[in-house]
Amino acid sequence: MKKDLKVEIIAVGTELLLGDIVNTNAQFLAKELANLGISVYHQTVVGDNEERILNAFELAFKNCDIIITSGGLGPTKDDITKEMAAKYFNKELVIHKESLKAIEDFFKANGKEGELSEGNRKQACFPEDAIVLKNNYGTAPGAIIEGGEHKAIIVLPGPPRELIPMFNEEVVPYLKKFTDGILVSKVLRIFGIGESYMAEKIGDIIDGQSNPTIAPYAKEVDVTLRITAKASTKEEGNILIEPIEKKVRKRLGEDIYGEGEITLEEVVAQKLIDKKLTIATAESCTGGLLAGRLINYPGISEVFLEGAITYSNEAKMKRLGVKKETLEAYGAVSEETAKEMAEGIAKAAGTDIGLSVTGIAGPGGGSEEKPVGLVYVGLYIKGEVKARKFNFQGDRQKVRLRTVMNSLDWLRREL
Repeated sequence: MKKDLKVEIIAVGTELLLGDIVNTNAQFLAKELANLGISVYHQTVVGDNEERILNAFELAFKNCDIIITSGGLGPTKDDITKEMAAKYFNKELVIHKESLKAIEDFFKANGKEGELSEGNRKQACFPEDAIVLKNNYGTAPGAIIEGGEHKAIIVLPGPPRELIPMFNEEVVPYLKKFTDGILVSKVLRIFGIGESYMAEKIGDIIDGQSNPTIAPYAKEVDVTLRITAKASTKEEGNILIEPIEKKVRKRLGEDIYGEGEITLEEVVAQKLIDKKLTIATAESCTGGLLAGRLINYPGISEVFLEGAITYSNEAKMKRLGVKKETLEAYGAVSEETAKEMAEGIAKAAGTDIGLSVTGIAGPGGGSEEKPVGLVYVGLYIKGEVKARKFNFQGDRQKVRLRTVMNSLDWLRREL
């Protein structure tokens, strides 16, 4: 098999085509192959049909060296992926005694010897020269089936709990024989600026990329920047990434809130704990989502003392001490009310910080003066109170989510 090989991922299962389950296997495999420095140019989903599976193999091998399949290794008649791989390479299936014993032992261990069917025995059949992949979490072994012209089909089970360990333990060592290096990535997480504006600020860095490469991605609530280097080792990759990362950080500054898979609420919660600053929240339009985000973080009980959902004007007055005159003069959705909410919850709970939100999430309730998506966030920190105004687009849930994330980001920057 040549170096710098190309792989196509083929997910087999009519349930995938019907949308009954989400194809998370393809996402996992694509990420792991990228980490190995292996190119994935195509992904395919095909139903449990002999002709279509064979056609998918034929098309894939026009562009790739290895096909990795998921699904279709079960005991039923429509589980035919392995059989089609054997047929494609014109190979006969024979019983693999070790796999058959493992399947029989699995049924015995679960007290189901009487339920062992011919379909289960079929799962122990493989082409005579196949490399059989153990399944320690189910009854369907996988296999690496090599054909002529340096081609191979790697068949893996469908359930992620079986596919993931099989890939990591059995397939990765096989694929590493054909790679000259690995891909090392660092992900920077950014909030407060859009993808296009971020691209402008670091446009010359992106234009000058070679190795490492730089790729921005717009997520639902933030933007990520992936810096990826191809190298012989992880240490070498990190050395290549470091100068590019420094340039990016210098340009984007506080807009970068973290790395990797960290979330905005994790960053804020840890800052509060590190600084030993207590906090309480008062929410109207977000209905507890803000408090819920903070409470996601283990250990937040050290600093998070209280959260109040004060949806009505009466609750704002009774629970937070918002003045009736303020509500009458400026309304519930106003800078003045947001400030009084933040200060009121901080004083009621005895915290260093009070964070409040009030707004119009929609779809109704807006006006020309105060449209849907208008939100005010109030922040009280040790005697100082301030507010910020936002105008969000989107449906009710998006307005609420963006309110929460922008509230947390403002607090992060203030901290």
